Amino acid sequence: MVTSVGGLRRHAILSVGFPVPTKRTDPIRQATSINKGTSASKQIAFAFCSAVSVLSVHSCLCANSFPFSLHPPPQRAMSSAETEMEPLTSGASNRIIPLLKALRASLIFVYTFFLSFLLFILPRRRHLSSTPSMAAGPSSPKKHLRRRWLVREEEDTFRRRALAQDVGMGSDEGWCRCGTSIFYGVRNNGLFCRSWFPVSGDVKGILIIIHGLNEHSGRYAGFARQLTSCYFGVYAMDWIGHGGSDGLHGYVPSLDHVVADTGAFLEKIKSDNPGIPCFLFGHSTGGAVVLKAASRPHIEVMVEGIILTSPALRVKPAHPFVGAVAPFFSLVAPKFQFKGANKRGIPVSRDPAALVAKYSDPLVYTGPIRIRTGHEILRISSYLTRNFNSVTVPFFVLHGTADKVTDPLASQDLYNKASSEFKDIKLYDGFLHDLLFEPEREEIGQDIINWMEKRLFTI
Repeated sequence: MVTSVGGLRRHAILSVGFPVPTKRTDPIRQATSINKGTSASKQIAFAFCSAVSVLSVHSCLCANSFPFSLHPPPQRAMSSAETEMEPLTSGASNRIIPLLKALRASLIFVYTFFLSFLLFILPRRRHLSSTPSMAAGPSSPKKHLRRRWLVREEEDTFRRRALAQDVGMGSDEGWCRCGTSIFYGVRNNGLFCRSWFPVSGDVKGILIIIHGLNEHSGRYAGFARQLTSCYFGVYAMDWIGHGGSDGLHGYVPSLDHVVADTGAFLEKIKSDNPGIPCFLFGHSTGGAVVLKAASRPHIEVMVEGIILTSPALRVKPAHPFVGAVAPFFSLVAPKFQFKGANKRGIPVSRDPAALVAKYSDPLVYTGPIRIRTGHEILRISSYLTRNFNSVTVPFFVLHGTADKVTDPLASQDLYNKASSEFKDIKLYDGFLHDLLFEPEREEIGQDIINWMEKRLFTI
């Protein structure tokens, strides 16, 4: 309540069910002196009383008057001079007063928020820190769920590894010496690997196969047979999350890890086979991995060239919005399956038997692409497209003109812009994505062998 006495403004607080402070009190001391066992309703009431006290003090400060009174002081009679005089103002008060009121409202909000923070948030944090058993309680179900998820991933890996061991590699037919092994990558992940070598004769060179997205190395046994018949040794490695390797099926946390694993695998092969020339082969996304790996100087010097079939270059998302939100969701929900990017209905071969064999293979991941995996493909594709000019490794790129999964024009741009002195390209009119599973697979395989032999002849 505001009264005017003798031209002076004074404030008085009416008691409306709340205690009126008789002396100046510190609301912060009152907040910290609350008993820990006080109920929530009492704490709320206390907070409200404290807020009222602070507002009262603030009102008095604004009026330059500290005394608190329940009744206004007696009014004195005003003289005629005082009655006739009117305060002279410059007119600026009409503009300043609204600003002061807005400032006062802001201070009231700050005071209230600060008191609420002292009364409720800080005591609760102290209470939680003093009871570790209660703090650990809510997180235990999350840990239990995570353990269950890891167990399921391990069981899935063991199942896929057993299936990978059963894939026929041709040793029963006697046309090659073949075997399987586990190679531990740069992050100590177990990676399932295969090898094929001629039964007799000297090995001209070694081709290291890096398969495409969602498939596995066992699918290239037919191509390996053609290579060994021409006295080339073959190695192949399943990515993380693919084939018989560790990880969630179809999930790639980072293609840079696959690039690093490819480099480490190449180093091991070079040490096991000293003096034998090596080539890297990559299909689709595996082609992008091989191209990025061979762009690193320490890997480029270890290979005589690379072969790329239908490389994943200049890949675009299904919708521009997907590309915009992919970086965020790849961090929030990396393993979530995104059905909007599924290209399962797009044909990848003109051979019906090859399509049936691919999509009935339990080691081929046929579910929707996982968000992190899709984002990694967009990321590596964008990086390579921006750096075509820096490619100096000898390469041979092959692409079908009717490919609907990756862009054959991007392969043409790679050939045109690359700085490599030894480079070749071949576009197959009307062929689809999986070139080595087209009806003309023998012809395509022979083109690759001829290019490697030509490259070896020029060394």
